Amino acid sequence: MSEITQNDIDWLLNLNGANGVSTAPLITEKPEKKGSKFRIRPLRWLTMIGLFAAFSILPFFLLIRVSLLTHNTYGIHPWMALLAGMGSTVLFLLIYIFVAFARAKRKKVVAKLSLYASTLMVLGYCGYSLLYLSSMNAKTEAIQSVYTSLHPILRVAITTVTLADNELLITDISRTAEDYKRWGLPVNESSLHFKQDDGFVHAVDIRTKGHSELRNTLVEQSLRLMGLYTLRHTGTADHLHISIPRGK
Repeated sequence: MSEITQNDIDWLLNLNGANGVSTAPLITEKPEKKGSKFRIRPLRWLTMIGLFAAFSILPFFLLIRVSLLTHNTYGIHPWMALLAGMGSTVLFLLIYIFVAFARAKRKKVVAKLSLYASTLMVLGYCGYSLLYLSSMNAKTEAIQSVYTSLHPILRVAITTVTLADNELLITDISRTAEDYKRWGLPVNESSLHFKQDDGFVHAVDIRTKGHSELRNTLVEQSLRLMGLYTLRHTGTADHLHISIPRGK
């Protein structure tokens, strides 16, 4: 048997190439990345979800806030003030949609369609809010029947809250002097539940009894962020009083 030489061993191990240079792949350790994808991706998703939620809610708050600001600061009639809020909301949506499609080639077409879409959405939403109150959100049929006597901005605000809480229940809107007499209470002439000089009722009560404090707090703080005045009445007739702030 012939003796195995060093050349035979090198050939078997494939350590030498044609020019005597090692062709064996060098095994190197890859540097460990500081961050992992599993740590970065959830953060990105949470950021995207947060931004989407913020931009989804902001138009509703902008609609009410601008309407109230215009109404209280300049004493403009409720309908005109609501139009100002609607206009600001359409402008916001127009910019939002246009930015989302900023890479589109036909920008004029995008702008035109964005304007039409934004206007129709705001008009449709406000029209629904002003004219309709579900029986699920009214304690009695009498309350449902006087819904259109409520201040227009307040109607839109209440409808906005029902989008997040479909169990919201209106317990009182309009009152008369006879109501106070029937309850055995002195007539409160300054009550915003009476029709005001502009022909609208400026206050509404919603039920808080039977709901968690977290829910009641969220509803109250949301309405305050919109610019409305709120007052919690506790006791046997636990409810949240919501009204249009009195102008300066």
